[in-house]
Amino acid sequence: MRRKSRRPTSPLPQRHGVDPVHLRLPLEGGWPTVRDHLVERLPAVGAPRIDAALRGGEIFGEDGPIAADEPFRPGAHLWFYRDLPEEVPVPFDLVVLHRDEHLVVVDKPHFLATTPRGRHVAETALSRLRHALRLPALSPAHRLDRLTAGLAMFVVRPEDRGAYQTLFRDRRVHKEYQAVAPYDPALSLPCTVRSHIVKERGVIAARETDAPPNSESRIELLEHRDGLGRYRLRPLSGRTHQLRLHMSGLGLPILGDPVYPVVLPEPAPDDFRRPLQLLASVIAFTDPLTGRERHFESRRTLAAWSDPRGWESGGERAPADRS
Repeated sequence: MRRKSRRPTSPLPQRHGVDPVHLRLPLEGGWPTVRDHLVERLPAVGAPRIDAALRGGEIFGEDGPIAADEPFRPGAHLWFYRDLPEEVPVPFDLVVLHRDEHLVVVDKPHFLATTPRGRHVAETALSRLRHALRLPALSPAHRLDRLTAGLAMFVVRPEDRGAYQTLFRDRRVHKEYQAVAPYDPALSLPCTVRSHIVKERGVIAARETDAPPNSESRIELLEHRDGLGRYRLRPLSGRTHQLRLHMSGLGLPILGDPVYPVVLPEPAPDDFRRPLQLLASVIAFTDPLTGRERHFESRRTLAAWSDPRGWESGGERAPADRS
């Protein structure tokens, strides 16, 4: 059985916590030069930008910058920095709650993406942490939506990532969320919601079908006042938008949700008003490497509960710490 060859070490360091792009040239092909291949392979980048990058020594092979007329070599490795999109800085702090040789646990603010994707690249929790903590190999242990605040966990060493990701995959992590949503006195709580959730690529909203359930959420009312409730939510599975969809299905859409029950027009990139009132509040598990019991709690509160008038008026405030 043929063994996979290891990727060579990148000659380019991370920039702003973002890895350079890595490409391996095809093993077969009739391109005379690397430039000809890149123009065909990267039409969205365009020939003028590729030519400028080659002239400026911005595209590297294993031995350094390649020339504009570099011959095509099957299987060669290339690295270069992507042109980052213009990003509006998220004006809220990313708080590190815990750091050791294996894990970094943070209290993420609303609006900050966890990992680079789409137009969010440098303004993400992963990029910020890699840069600030000087941990270039840091990687996420799980997903947390950009609009959701609270606990996010990252793995320091690549060799440990599988062990922690397996915890989430096998549902061996106790997770709790808090949410602020309308209060319905006719609704009997606590309750368990089960449904089959489908999330299609390129479609913003997930949907429920009549197929056998693949998702399960426990919904509990903690307290209520003035027509609003503060809820504890426990996802017993990990489907995309699961809690938001289940709450909306109960007639309790989470305040500030731009997708459920109705997809709203996308706000301006610098509009940080009225964030989604969903908080990843607790993560607990048995550490697969040390055997220790781990328990982390968010220090944030939800503004629609702690300051309902301020949240309703759309004041731009960082999420408050728990007193």
